[in-house]
Formats: sequence, C-alpha cells, structure tokens
Amino acid sequence: MDYNKKSQQKIFFGTDGWRGLIDFEINLETISVVARAFSDYLFSKEITEPKVAVSYDGRRNSKFFAEKFSQVLSANKIDVFLSNQITPTPVLSFFVKHHSLDAGVMLTASHNPPQYNGVKFKASYGGPFLTEETKKVESYIYLHSYAYDTNRIEIVDMIEPYIKHIERLIDFDTIRNEKIFPLIDSMGGAGQNLIQKILERYEINSETIYDLPDENFYGRQPEPIAKNLIPLSEKLKSSTQYSIGVATDGDADRCGLMSENGDWVSSQETILYLIDYIVNRKKFDGHIVKTSSVTDKVYRFQTDSRKIFDVQVGFKYICEKMISEDIAIGCEESGGFGFKFHIPERDGILSSLFLIEMLASEGYKKLSHFINRKRNEFGMIHYDRIDLDYERPDRTLKLPIIASNPPDKISNFKVSKIQTFKSSRDEINGIKFYLEGDNHWLLIRASETEPLIRFYAEANSNEEVQNILNSGIELIEKTRTK
Repeated sequence: MDYNKKSQQKIFFGTDGWRGLIDFEINLETISVVARAFSDYLFSKEITEPKVAVSYDGRRNSKFFAEKFSQVLSANKIDVFLSNQITPTPVLSFFVKHHSLDAGVMLTASHNPPQYNGVKFKASYGGPFLTEETKKVESYIYLHSYAYDTNRIEIVDMIEPYIKHIERLIDFDTIRNEKIFPLIDSMGGAGQNLIQKILERYEINSETIYDLPDENFYGRQPEPIAKNLIPLSEKLKSSTQYSIGVATDGDADRCGLMSENGDWVSSQETILYLIDYIVNRKKFDGHIVKTSSVTDKVYRFQTDSRKIFDVQVGFKYICEKMISEDIAIGCEESGGFGFKFHIPERDGILSSLFLIEMLASEGYKKLSHFINRKRNEFGMIHYDRIDLDYERPDRTLKLPIIASNPPDKISNFKVSKIQTFKSSRDEINGIKFYLEGDNHWLLIRASETEPLIRFYAEANSNEEVQNILNSGIELIEKTRTK
C-alpha cells in the first residue's frame, strides 16, 4: 500500500509512549500503522523469531486495539502472548522480563483523561523503551502496509506469575501481625482489586473502592493526586478501622498515599519515606536515582558507597540508570517508583505494598503517627509546581538561550550551578538552577507536546518557593528569542 501523505495521521511519541484522542488520533488505522512499524523495528534488530507480550487497560477500545495490534504482529510472523484480561502495566513489564521476551506492548493512556488512549513499548529488560529505540520505531511508520491474522497469538494469564514474584518481596507476616487495614482506591483503573487479592492470600484484611474498571474512571481523572482522591479521603474519614490509604492510577504504574484521617501525603514526602525504608530498613544495597523535580532532601541518603543520580523528568531516564548501574530504588515526582530485585519500571502495586509493609514494620497502626515522627526527623518539605500556559511559537527556543547566558541570581538567591537536559531532538528543554542554601532550586521545562512551560521549586518556606517560581516565570517572559 502506498500511503497518501495528505491522509496520514501524525504519530508522535513522547517521553512515555504515544497518546492521543480516541477515534481522532488513536483509531484502528493508526494502531495498525504503529503495529506494522513495530514489526519492522523488531526485524531490524535481526531477531530471528520475535516474541512479544501485549496487554491493555480498561479504557474504551483498549482490548480491541490490543487484539488488532497483536493480529498485525502475527501477520508479520511474530509470536504474540496476549493477556486474557485487563492488566496493570507493571504486570505486562514483568511478564516480558520473566519469560525473556523481546518486547512488550501496553495499550493505555496511563493517567490521562478518559477520552485518550495510547501505546507504551516495553523492552526485554522489563522497562520502558529508551529514546533511541522509540525513534527507530518512529522511522518505520507508514513505510509498509499491514495485514491481520491470529495464527501466532496465544492467550495467557500474566497476573499469576507476577503475584508469585511479589510474594517473595513483601513481608506479609508483619503486616498481618500488626493488623494493618489498608483502604485501596483503584480509581476505576487496571489495578482493580489486585492489591486486595494479594493481601487476602495472607489473611490480611483490606478494602478496595472503585475496583471495577470503568471507561470514564467514574468521573475522575485517573491520576492519584489530592484533587482526584476526594472519594478515598472521605471514605478514610468515615471510619476508624483504616490504617492507611493507597491509590493507583489508570494503568497502576503510579501510586498515591493518604493517612488514615484522609490527609494527602505528597509524592515528595512519600519518596523520602520509601527511600528511607528501602535502604535503611530493607537494606537494599545500591545507588538511588531520582528525577530532577524530586526534593533534594534525598541527598541525605548519599554515602561514600551510595550515589544519588539526578536525571531528566521521565521514568525512562530512571530506567536507563536502573539497567546501567546498581540501583536500590528510583523515584519520580509524579508517584512512580521502581525497585531492585524487580523490574526497571514504576510499579504502583508493589509500591503500595511496600508502603503498607513500611507502616507495619515501624510498629505503627496508623500512618499519621508514623508521619508525625518522620516529619520531626526529616523536616517539612516546601515545594510547588506551576504549569504555565504558553501558546506562543517560541516555547522551545527560550531555554537554549537562557542556558547560554544564565542569570547570576534567581529571586534573592545566587545561582551556584546549572544543569541542562535535552529532548529527543537533542535540544535543551530543561534547566535546573541550584541556588545558595540547602534544598534551594528551580527547574524549568518546556513541554514538547503541550503548549506549557513547567516550573518546579524547592526552598525552606512556602514564601521562598513562590518567590523562586515567580522569578522563573519572569525570566522566561523577559528572554527574547529574536
């Protein structure tokens, strides 16, 4: 088939796959085109008998798209293991690694609104594709025609092998003995009742709300942050039986945390608690990797033998470190955590179980009591983020100019050093300014796919944070691109 260039739908892969509006951007035609490009990519790697796992979340058409993607792969003589049910992304990723497959494909738009769908690619190591591999897939889009067949498709259960692996990582006896009672919010996503199902095997009581997948996520955006977790907060407040609240996003690779009294625990705080637990209580050896938007309080865990790696925003950059270095834990600001002895992938199911185990192992029945002690130990985190709508065409031009002539001060703080980050097109799309004083910084990022410039800051008070953010916005506004 010769594609008419005028009729081609633009297909652009961002930091974590391809997402778009269902029917308009994500449809049978474009899914099939991407599946054929993915087939060509696999054969370009000189893999003689490619084997690929495919799964899907509960969004509209996800199962249909997964079936069609699988049929295109099959028509190209690629063996496909297609999930027999809605599956969390980390479950698919584990299946790929556990069975030594060549790749995985997840039909999902993660935490995006319900009108979106998309595709995530997983590599043989059980983590996201790196930038250069995604670019190779893109290079094959619209080169060849596609066809469908089912000859090489095997329907499989991906969840049971995942559970058996998880059972070796979690101390369920301590959770049961301490009588921890978690309340879980699956947000109508792919997490369903999986956490509760795992806990029930060890006679641990828990309760799940919104465990049935829903195309519209019951009227919420499936991102586990405070404004979307009001039902979880209200349910926690309604009873004294709960110990902790956890929530997973649309494809269950991220998690959010709430205390038993319904108070949101920020991802920045959650990161500190998880790192402390993993390296000091669980005694996982290895380094720590965090994205540049994560609190610099993480540096308190740095030792002569343990480095802290600060990488660009996007879990694939954490993944790069997890497959090239000995990493105990990787963390990102948006609630994604990856762990040693597992996969180089964020996992909201395992993260939630580690948080539940953390509470039990510290001897507390209620998360708020644990947090009060930890805040005395670590201090408060003063952090905020602003997403600035920026419709002008020079959005991606400003940061390279600023990087070539950086300011001496941000707000009233001297700039001690800067760190730049580059896009998949090798253009500067992020700058982190390290400011005088402990835990003082500003990060500015220009979105490649949305008309947004994002500003992140940390300091020693909320007022300092706002002043730093405002200075960042002023810096962008006054920078001339012509």
